[in-house]
Amino acid sequence: MLTAITKMGNRICLGLDYQKDTLLNLRCKEEFFCPVCGESVLLKLGDQRIFHFAHKQGGVCRDFFENESIYHMEGKRQLYQWLLKQKIPSVLEYYDKEIQQRPDIMFQFNGRKYALEYQCSTISESIFIKRTNSYLQNGYIPIWILSSSQIHFKRKNCVSLSNFQYLFLRTTSSGKLFIPSYCPEIHQFQIVESIIPFSIKNAFAHHSLYQIKNIGLNDLLEPQINHPIDFSSWNREIDKIKLNWTIHPSRQHKSFLNEIYNSHLNLFLLPPEIGLPVPHTLYFQTSPLIWQLYFYLDIISSKNPNDFITLEDINFFLKKRIARKEIMYRTLPQLERSNPVVAILEYLFQLEQLGIITRKRETTYQLKRKIIIPKSNREIEEAKVLFYQKYQPILSI
Repeated sequence: MLTAITKMGNRICLGLDYQKDTLLNLRCKEEFFCPVCGESVLLKLGDQRIFHFAHKQGGVCRDFFENESIYHMEGKRQLYQWLLKQKIPSVLEYYDKEIQQRPDIMFQFNGRKYALEYQCSTISESIFIKRTNSYLQNGYIPIWILSSSQIHFKRKNCVSLSNFQYLFLRTTSSGKLFIPSYCPEIHQFQIVESIIPFSIKNAFAHHSLYQIKNIGLNDLLEPQINHPIDFSSWNREIDKIKLNWTIHPSRQHKSFLNEIYNSHLNLFLLPPEIGLPVPHTLYFQTSPLIWQLYFYLDIISSKNPNDFITLEDINFFLKKRIARKEIMYRTLPQLERSNPVVAILEYLFQLEQLGIITRKRETTYQLKRKIIIPKSNREIEEAKVLFYQKYQPILSI
């Protein structure tokens, strides 16, 4: 931990740039106490580790604080100094007695109170949600920043994200979604944005890198996001996961493949209109190929031209598939609104762009034409070439 109080109640914050000689002199004169549990703590001034306070053996909250890594302490120290340099009123390791929580940094900005948490280790989803909700209910805006060491890009435009990492997803005022991360070793923010999952763990994404000295808080809260997806790359990944699911199917994929078979369809002959990237498909854990195929089977395939598709149809479809655990929501506690229906409405908008449906009212659509199901490998290849030549410009997201 980086803060302690003296017997006289003075707060000592090691987030500031103290000289070692100053701290050695202070250690000779003062006793230090934990601001949370009130027990005595030691001021550690070794050459191998960052200067810090440590609980004595057996302290009440020793286990919590002593689990902090040097990476974590150094990261929150740098983020604290970054805020101070912008003249943003900030308190390092502020303990809120009312909610019994201790964000890494509490600060005020544009009349709002923020709780910044720099997270370097995995915690349970329930703890993350509990802390986030407690902040929100008590007037804080939570900002969870992930350690950059946990972000793994498999290729330039492809990232692997766990359900835990998706918890860090936040939104700009215009509705753009992103995950902020920071690395104290190279003093660099990494903003992962334009995230379009094609499977549970893997997604197309863009990442922007900023040296901490070159970025302000406004830039972190409102990053510029506008990176359209490459449809040919998307199509290649969809083809790869089709092959992988066939060779190494999970239990969920077996159910999906059985339904395709029972519907007299072929996974490799599904039309390109099924499995399209939509901006908010990350509201689902389920791959867009799966939920869009279910949407086709449950709603579109049973309709004839001029039939209507209503919001009631969509809600019934979702309720049924979720009850069967064939479609799963993603938990996104930092987003005020994360209604998966949004992703389906985006998909309907794309089908409208393709001339398959037309929008009649705000929540009512009318089928204009059937989706053509290819019957051979030659037909699917010809359909893909025609589809991407004709529609890629109007479907860019």
